[in-house]
Amino acid sequence: MNDKPTNCSEPTVTAGIDDIRDCRGDRSVLGKLDIRIDRNGVWYHEGSPIHRKELVCLFASTLMRDASGAYWLVNPQEMGRIEVEDVPFVGVEIFVTGAGREQVVSLRTNVDEVVTIDNDHPFEVWTDADTGDPRPYVLLREGIHARLLRSVYYEVVGLGLEEKIDGEPFYGIWSCGSFFVMGRLDGEA
Repeated sequence: MNDKPTNCSEPTVTAGIDDIRDCRGDRSVLGKLDIRIDRNGVWYHEGSPIHRKELVCLFASTLMRDASGAYWLVNPQEMGRIEVEDVPFVGVEIFVTGAGREQVVSLRTNVDEVVTIDNDHPFEVWTDADTGDPRPYVLLREGIHARLLRSVYYEVVGLGLEEKIDGEPFYGIWSCGSFFVMGRLDGEA
């Protein structure tokens, strides 16, 4: 965990679902491209990992998601759909300033995108349907999430506090003046 100054008022949203509906214009639609992102955030082309981080970052900067949940790479000339196993990005590091209700938590992804957890970029814990295990995510931009690495999730858990919501005890984190629930506390010791 590192300290890094963060401004809660600087959103990082770049493109949303509505933009993809309007972005076709004169672009050629290529259909499905042979590009895949695995659940660990590794990008593949024709079955081989893409090792050049600069190329992955370039592709990531053009990634959009449509209303049906499909992921697209969109450039000025063409657009093509790609396969994403879970979510396209992985949260690899957190930065924290302040503490308690004054805390600000930011996340760096595997493509060096930094986002501050706030109402526009909420921290959410989903439950894995197969295992029942918690899976932590942060919304980066409309429809596009990053899943936190286990070690990063444990750092976030360490920042958590108990808060009452409608009289019930919950555990979660504060960031930018909002409380993000990780789970309900059952009251057992």
